[in-house]
Amino acid sequence: MEDKRDIKRRLLNTLCLTLFGGFCASVLWGIDDAGAPVSDKFDMTNASGAFGQKKFTEAASGDKEFKIKVGEVERHYIVHVPPQYDKKTPVPVVVMLHGGGGTGKAAAFETGWGEKADKEGFLAVFPDAMPPYPDKAVNFRRNPQLWNDGSDRFYEGHNVVDDIAFINAMLDDIERNFTVDAGRVFLSGFSNGGSMCFRAGEALCGRVAAIAPTSSACWSLKPELKRPIPMCYITGTEDPLNLIDGGMPKLKNGSFDPVRAKPKPPVRESINRWIRATGSDPSPISKTDENGVHIETYGQEGGKEIIVFVTIDDMGHTWAGGRSLLPEAIVGKRSDKMKAADFIWTFFQKNPLGKYSLKDGVR
Repeated sequence: MEDKRDIKRRLLNTLCLTLFGGFCASVLWGIDDAGAPVSDKFDMTNASGAFGQKKFTEAASGDKEFKIKVGEVERHYIVHVPPQYDKKTPVPVVVMLHGGGGTGKAAAFETGWGEKADKEGFLAVFPDAMPPYPDKAVNFRRNPQLWNDGSDRFYEGHNVVDDIAFINAMLDDIERNFTVDAGRVFLSGFSNGGSMCFRAGEALCGRVAAIAPTSSACWSLKPELKRPIPMCYITGTEDPLNLIDGGMPKLKNGSFDPVRAKPKPPVRESINRWIRATGSDPSPISKTDENGVHIETYGQEGGKEIIVFVTIDDMGHTWAGGRSLLPEAIVGKRSDKMKAADFIWTFFQKNPLGKYSLKDGVR
């Protein structure tokens, strides 16, 4: 009986992954639900000038796809332009970094940052990471798009990509094509994208005003910041891929990728690393518990709130208040106890680039 149960379990796992792979191929990486190639849906006549395309100048809202060249590598990103954008008034920028194996298009669907941008009037940006094999079709399992997040999780033959250079060049490109409030450029990310958010926050803290990594680890043992960069962090207590107490990430069905399944530090340790890097007091300024949402804030002397740490009861490896492309049996439960895009945007609004400077220092 034990052998039969094992066989059934393996067959179920294989079926789930196969079905999900096909779903991703149809929804995210080539064919939309109407049966048309995704690339045909984007307006490429207004992509930025790195490859000789016409520069985006009109104020039309909606999704615009851009290409830039970083070194010898072609990179892609999508900008969601809100309807009120008029080319004259400087607007904030929120960059959302997708999870490992995902895409910018998928992140836009899952997180709701585009809808939030339409309501609040900022640019929502959804870049794509690079797959191990750029000359082959992107595939969630066989050729996933992954950020170089500092964890050194690479596939055999994988060229190490300079994603810091890409994000920096992308921000330059956005500033060339749009009227941007340079003091309100923010980074958010999920899972592998959240870890990249930590890394980019450290490397680009003179340019990025604040960060909001979710469901992710800070791989840098001792982040070195030139200024205290504010951080809002959100995760679920039942996340199988970002375990609260640390350890090897696995899907709920027990499956794992041998390359990406590197043991993670406890979530609290990632928070503590940023507390130390910003010179914040290790004792929280405030703690609240309401409806299964636990919020702790940390900061410097005088009540300067720099870090917000949120845990959500029972939530799995999903974006709080968003959609999930993966079934609960694979990544755990969704949660509507908090809408992450709303909560993070409120945090971002309180933390423009000039709020904390070198004079605040770090300890």
